[in-house]
Amino acid sequence: MNGAESLVQTAVRAGYDICFANPGTTEMPLVAAIDSVPGLRPVLGLFEGACTGAADGYARIAGRPALVLLHLAPGLANGLANLHNARRARTSMVVVIGEHASWHLPHDPPLAGDIEGLARAISPTAWVTTCSDAKTVARDFAAADRAAREQPGRLCFLIVPADAQWDAADAAAEPLESTAPSTVSDAVRDRAARTLRDGGASAALWLGGATLGERGVLAAGRIAAATGCRLLTGSFPACSARGGALPTVERLPYFPEPAASCVESLERVVLVEAEEPVTFFGYPKVPSQVLGEGCAREALAGLDEDGVGALEALADALDAPPAAPAGTARPESPSGRLDPVTFSRAVASVQPEGAIVVDEALTSSTGYWEAAAAAPRYDHLCITGGAIGMGIPAALGAALAAPERPVLSLQADGSGLYTLQGLWSQAREGLNVTTVVCSNRSYRILEVELSRSGESVGESARAFTELRRPPIDWCALARGFGVPSERVDRAEALCESIRRAVAEEGPHLIEAEIV
Repeated sequence: MNGAESLVQTAVRAGYDICFANPGTTEMPLVAAIDSVPGLRPVLGLFEGACTGAADGYARIAGRPALVLLHLAPGLANGLANLHNARRARTSMVVVIGEHASWHLPHDPPLAGDIEGLARAISPTAWVTTCSDAKTVARDFAAADRAAREQPGRLCFLIVPADAQWDAADAAAEPLESTAPSTVSDAVRDRAARTLRDGGASAALWLGGATLGERGVLAAGRIAAATGCRLLTGSFPACSARGGALPTVERLPYFPEPAASCVESLERVVLVEAEEPVTFFGYPKVPSQVLGEGCAREALAGLDEDGVGALEALADALDAPPAAPAGTARPESPSGRLDPVTFSRAVASVQPEGAIVVDEALTSSTGYWEAAAAAPRYDHLCITGGAIGMGIPAALGAALAAPERPVLSLQADGSGLYTLQGLWSQAREGLNVTTVVCSNRSYRILEVELSRSGESVGESARAFTELRRPPIDWCALARGFGVPSERVDRAEALCESIRRAVAEEGPHLIEAEIV
């Protein structure tokens, strides 16, 4: 057994079943080990950002760490943007990175780089280790796996020199037991109960992390029914259970002015596995913190504590009634030309029960959260860190994590071009992913920001925001990657196309022309 085989055997023992990879020469022993050791499915990405984004989507839906294999410092650098999103989502991930042979690295070969520095730069809280030799590889992987499983989820980088992969190793390692999240004390629970009882509609439970899963949302809904408090979450939550019989959780608007208006009546906020919200960017004369100075903040559960258990205990202590489901009705299928309103309503009106919705439609889906509140039960994934290019690969990973469920990928056209290689991987794996590209032929968010700045906009500025010269043919791009495609410009046609695509096997792409 060599070091690479000991790593793969350890990964399989720990429950990993997929490896998202774009390997190179320094990872060939690991590639051979995946071939010789059964149990680990290889999923090739044509670009490292597709691999890391897919691993993020996989882990968010699977509820366990994902495994990625990358090639040296440049390979890691190519995957950093979606690792940034994964860090903001608190995704559990083990990133294995091949390194030059230990005796070759001092000669500064062309692909050499500071792998540890890159890893720590993108994730200051990351677990980072370089294997010293083949005999440490298995136990180093087991340590990375344990770190990835602890709450809150984190990125764990294991750097494996080529000679540590091909040299002889002793044996695979057994999985290490991870530390369970801390339980919230009765005193903290009782203080939160008093805060929410006294605050009523001027108080809010601010949900994050695992509390946005079904158990957490149901418990939060019971608390809201007992106290009258509001349920809120950030602008881009990682994975939210929604629809069906679940209560509605309000989502903080993206821009600072409507965000401030959303929370201006709040006098007390109880955070549960959530950090205090801040604006995405700094604007002149606009506070960075969204909550007002007069709003009292307290935590029911920190990021490393059991927020779901704390919510359930709080609901029981309040003798809370069952949660009320979303009060709005699922929208009827709209008609007419597609714009952000009709697009959002069209998707919400036809999405199937059990769907996973990966939402990177950005300006074109601003109304989707509200429109889909009463859709059949589904899970909703957002672009947590704002680094565009997560949608297509995250949909790939989500479909691999739950192959029995349909995946709807709502994708802006500008951001989709960052990682459209993920369409090829969707086709190669035969996944039931329907990608709806919102084609407004622009970086619309930049146009909005330019108009908000009050600056005059000339031809040079518009050159950075429009995508019409030449127009991008998404249908041709999809067909080139092996994905059937069609183009629609009316809401009726979009509804019919989604119904048909979801019912058929394999991936599909719909280019929706948005006015």
